[in-house]
Amino acid sequence: MGHDKTILVVGTYDTKDDELTYLSDRILAQGGAVLSMDVSVLGDPTVPTDISKHAVAKAGGHSIQEAIAADNENIAMQIMAKGASLTALDLYQTGAIDGVIILGGTMGTDLALDVCAALPLGVPKYVVSTVSFSAMLPPERLAADIQMILWAGGLYGLNSVCKSSLSQAAGAVLGAARAVEPPKRDRPLIGMTSFGKTILRYMVTLKPELEKRGFEVAVFHATGMGGRAFESLASQGAFACVMDFAPQELCNWMFGSGITAGADRLTNAGRAGIPQMVAPACYDLVDLIGWQEVPERFKDRESHAHNRLLTSVVLNLEERKMVARELSKRLEPSSAPVAFFLPTLGCNEWDRHGGPLADKDGLQGFVAEIENLLSKNVELVKLDCHINDKAFHDAVLKRFDDWVEKGFIKA
Repeated sequence: MGHDKTILVVGTYDTKDDELTYLSDRILAQGGAVLSMDVSVLGDPTVPTDISKHAVAKAGGHSIQEAIAADNENIAMQIMAKGASLTALDLYQTGAIDGVIILGGTMGTDLALDVCAALPLGVPKYVVSTVSFSAMLPPERLAADIQMILWAGGLYGLNSVCKSSLSQAAGAVLGAARAVEPPKRDRPLIGMTSFGKTILRYMVTLKPELEKRGFEVAVFHATGMGGRAFESLASQGAFACVMDFAPQELCNWMFGSGITAGADRLTNAGRAGIPQMVAPACYDLVDLIGWQEVPERFKDRESHAHNRLLTSVVLNLEERKMVARELSKRLEPSSAPVAFFLPTLGCNEWDRHGGPLADKDGLQGFVAEIENLLSKNVELVKLDCHINDKAFHDAVLKRFDDWVEKGFIKA
C-alpha cells in the first residue's frame, strides 16, 4: 500500500521508545508514513530516529552538550523545544510532513505546545499527554487548532489502557491529515469576535454584507479559547481587518477569571499592523466558571447563569472605568487605523434600558471614561444606539467601505 500522508512523531525516545514505536506502528498499519524525531537529552533510542536529538539541538542554535551542561532540565528542554519547533515548521513548509503527533508528560507537553504553536492553522497537531486539559496549560500557549488526548495509564510502560489512547491518537492524526481542508487564501479574511445571538446580534447582519463585498468572515466565540485563536491568527497577520467587537475576555483576565484568552488580548492586531474596528460588547461583565464558587468580591453582584459552565457577574462603576483605561492603553500603540465604536445605549442585550442587568450610571460612567482616554490615533465613533440596533451595523459598514476605498483594507 502506498503512503498517502506522513506524520511527524515526536518524543523523548530515551524514556518512551516503546510507546513512540507503538504509536508509529499504528500509523503505519493504517497506510500512513512516519518521520520520527527524538527530543531526548541524556539517553539514546534503541534504533536511530529519522531526526536525531543532535540535529534538533543544532536547529535551535545549540548542541546536546550545551543542553547537558546546563544541568537543568527546564533549560535543556527549552533548547530542544526551540529546535523541534523550527525543524517541524521547515519539514511542513518543504512538504515532508502532513501532520504532527507529540507524546509526553509535563516535559514533553511543554515542548509540544511550542511545536504546535509554530505550525500554521490547518496542520493537524495532536498531543498525547498525561496532563491533557490540565489547568497547568495556559491558554496563550495553545495553538488555535491543537488537539489533545489524555494519555491514560501511560506514565511508564505499555499496557492495554494506554494503548487505547495511543491507538486512538494514531488514527486521529492520520485521519485528520487525510481529511483536513486547509484555510483558503482566495479571499481576504475578516476576524470578528462575538457571543451567541441571544446577547449579541451584529454578526447576523454584518457577515453576509461583508461576504457580498468579497471578504471571508470568521467569527470567534469570545469565551477564552475563541479569543486565543483570534489573537493567534492576528499575530500571524492572517486578517485583512479585525472587528473585535467582543473584547470581554480582557475583563476576565483583569479580574482573575479562569475564562481567559491570555495577557495579550487586544494587542496582536495592532502589533501586526492590521486595521481594527473595536466595540465594547459585554465590557460590563466578568464571565466566571459556572461550577466554581463565586469569588468573595463578586458575591453581592447582579449575575446571570448562562448555563452550568458559565456565569456572568456585573462590574461596578469603578471597575468599568478600569476596563476603559485598559482598552485605551492596548489600542494606543497600533500602527494601523483603529476605530472605536461606542454605542451609548448599551453593549449587550441584558444591559438595555429595562433589561435584567441594566445599569444606567455604570454605562454613562464607562462612556465618559472612554471619551476622555482614547488616544488621538484612535477614531471615536460615538453612536446614539444599542450595539444590537441596526444603526450600529450601518455605522460599521460605512466605516468599512470608507477604509476599503482609502486602501486601509485590501480588497
